[in-house]
Amino acid sequence: MINDTMKITGALSIAINDEVVAEVPNTVVNDGKEYVASRMLGASSSVMAGMAIGTGTGGVNVADDATLGTEVNRQALSSSAIDGSDAKKVVYVATFPASAGEGAITEAGIFNDDSSGGTMLCRTVFPVVNKGANDSMTITWTITVS
Repeated sequence: MINDTMKITGALSIAINDEVVAEVPNTVVNDGKEYVASRMLGASSSVMAGMAIGTGTGGVNVADDATLGTEVNRQALSSSAIDGSDAKKVVYVATFPASAGEGAITEAGIFNDDSSGGTMLCRTVFPVVNKGANDSMTITWTITVS
């Protein structure tokens, strides 16, 4: 009997003004898993292009989450690449500049649209990270297939 279980997991690092303030795991939601499977067949779905932050506090629901609880800002990914030291990892980076999405940030997600809607790959909820109007927030998100 062959038992080979593939998992898709992730973790993100959140920095305010270049200082890391939180490191948290994420959940790949069902829509994200279906997106990954469709890409194996060459489906024409667009690549992951945006990251959103929000103030929602509801827990992650793998089966139902397709949006953030309360999205306050979305930015185009500033970079995305296969990790140079581990080809099973994809690293996404987005920067939320001053005056973009300030407040008590408690959630984030990755989408294949950089403005609104799109397919959500993953979502995480975390303790409050306060982003002031003059603060820049950078999120580095690593997705691992193992």
